[in-house]
Amino acid sequence: MPGRRFIFRGLAVLLAAGTLIGLGTRQYGNPAGDDARRPASASSPSFAETEDGPGSFALTVSDSPPEETLARIFNEIEANRLGNALQLTEALLRQHPNYRLAHLIRGDLLLARRQPIDTFGALSGAPLDKVADLRAEAITRLKAYREKPPADFVPRYLLQMQPDQRFAIVVDTQRSRLYLYENDRKNGGRPRFVADYYVTQGKLGAEKSYEGDKKTPIGVYHVTANLPKQSLADLYGSGAYPINYPNEWDKHQGRGGSGIWLHGTPSNTFARPPKASDGCVVLTNQDLDAVAKNLQVGLTPVIISNSVEWLSLDDWAKERETLNKTIEAWRADWESRDTERYLKHYSSQFKAGSQSFEQFAAQKRQVNAGKEWIKVKVDNLSVFRNPGKEEVVVVTFDQDYRSNNLDDRMKKRQYWVREDNQWKIIYEGSA
Repeated sequence: MPGRRFIFRGLAVLLAAGTLIGLGTRQYGNPAGDDARRPASASSPSFAETEDGPGSFALTVSDSPPEETLARIFNEIEANRLGNALQLTEALLRQHPNYRLAHLIRGDLLLARRQPIDTFGALSGAPLDKVADLRAEAITRLKAYREKPPADFVPRYLLQMQPDQRFAIVVDTQRSRLYLYENDRKNGGRPRFVADYYVTQGKLGAEKSYEGDKKTPIGVYHVTANLPKQSLADLYGSGAYPINYPNEWDKHQGRGGSGIWLHGTPSNTFARPPKASDGCVVLTNQDLDAVAKNLQVGLTPVIISNSVEWLSLDDWAKERETLNKTIEAWRADWESRDTERYLKHYSSQFKAGSQSFEQFAAQKRQVNAGKEWIKVKVDNLSVFRNPGKEEVVVVTFDQDYRSNNLDDRMKKRQYWVREDNQWKIIYEGSA
């Protein structure tokens, strides 16, 4: 039947929608390949147990996230080896029985034994919105699998982790991807890629502004708690890790809302669609458990971006050096007791609590007038660039302040903004 040459055009081409390399670019059936050696018509897709010859088709399914197996499944579909695709899909389902995307693919593969299909989710009565969600997940997973970030590039945001921050998380909402980086202290604290995972974000995307807007926030955050499975509703899966949204910069910008967590999926669900949460970042339970081993409450940074900016290691090192010099100049100018030079590091829009820049400046002039000497030590410095539209850097450190009449130690956090091509402090307070 000639029409069966295109039996999986709906599944491969419509799924691809122009985004997946190689899928949907040629006709199904391979006259020059194994199908040509069988008596069956070259236009008929095969459901033979093994189509590449004895021992040449590997059915092993990795226990890592399913992107690799999904890519193999669609490669087999593209090559008209539908039997291999079905075997791989069933192996994936044995591993993840609640994986709805795999169930849908299996249904299409089984239906294709009986009739040509020209759409993804061809089973009669399949809810269109659910099929669209699963199609979006497939596209998102495969695109991330096939379009990896450059190997020698790092996220722009991870300029410096403090020594006891072992790992950092960077989320790319456009790609529905979470990247885990290690603080490679043997190489001067350079971020080292560890793994990446599929994630779900808010139903209405990113850039959260207010309570109930169904969006995921963009910014620099950190994990604030570990909520065990036993204390949570089933919706949150194997655990939850709240982050400190809204942070000081969010509040400065008038953003509201609360309850933004990293968490898992319900017990009857392997994965959720790319946009399905109320604003939280959601991983499969398997992936959350893997990530959770590296989370440190109060320490692990979670940087959420619309689209991750990548820097070469040379550019990353230059940007880091520039900001570290700026922070050191602020520290040295404070020690110098030259109050006017010190105040030049602060934005005219600076606020500390209810204190304006003018009030802050007047207080500093008065305090410094009574100082004979000042020593300021900065330890455990972290520097993270904010991924939002504004040029903002979040700086956190242990501050040891000593003078002739006061000793004070605190953990301080500053937000620096770019004004007239110079970095200025717009907020500072305890961390």
